Amino acid sequence: MEIWQAIVLGFVQGLTEFLPVSSSGHLVFFQRIFGVEEGGLFFNIILHLGTLVAVCAVFWKDIIGLFKKPFKNLGFLVLASIPAAIVGFLLEDIIDEMGQSFAYIGVLLAVFFTITASVLFATEMVVKRRENTLPLCWRTVIPMGLAQAVAVLPGISRSGSTICAGSLAGGSADEVAKFSFLMSIPVILGSFAFSLLKGLINGEIQEDFATNGSVYGWCIALGFIISALVGLFAVKVMLKVIKKANYKWFSLYLVLLAITCVVLQCCGLFGVN
Repeated sequence: MEIWQAIVLGFVQGLTEFLPVSSSGHLVFFQRIFGVEEGGLFFNIILHLGTLVAVCAVFWKDIIGLFKKPFKNLGFLVLASIPAAIVGFLLEDIIDEMGQSFAYIGVLLAVFFTITASVLFATEMVVKRRENTLPLCWRTVIPMGLAQAVAVLPGISRSGSTICAGSLAGGSADEVAKFSFLMSIPVILGSFAFSLLKGLINGEIQEDFATNGSVYGWCIALGFIISALVGLFAVKVMLKVIKKANYKWFSLYLVLLAITCVVLQCCGLFGVN
């Protein structure tokens, strides 16, 4: 990996983590185009850690509020995080291999991008016709937790799927959006801790630094910083979008991106790294 590639990937991660277009799908897309082999899942988790900084900066008051009585929202957060934790633990190797070596990743990304686009479009149609909403409760939290578990697949947007699930379950836009962003905290922290421990035990992280030297360290540092800064911008944009439930342009973008993935696959530009 070269420094300029890390900068681009950091920008992509920061912009797409909170917009409903799948940051993991975009990272796989650009890594395949760049032919990036080094870093793997650990580098991606570092980028996600950068966007975690953006969440904490914007929602620090809500994060502190989680630890105040009666701890209802903290309980909801734990409940919503369980499905993704289980799926991520069981399928982590498969998902990592999918992004790194699956020969037909372009077709797979196209399918998942199209699914995300369809869900976004359907949600906009439903939400704009709704008059009454529910406060944050188990009826909205459980669907959001299940949606986050599905979003471990590249191309399925985590923010998009959780916000859509909560909205379709009847939740109010503001509460669903805020909770969706808070849901990213335990998932990112858990993934980082697991990947760090695993990488140190099997020697992958040491090998990456030994092979790429200081360049890899610069890639990680710049990717982290840029994803955090761009993530701050993306959070604020998404909060405005959610209030208007205006998802159709994201749906159109994802459909066009899915078509691009198929074309690139057919042209042999999505080959195995």
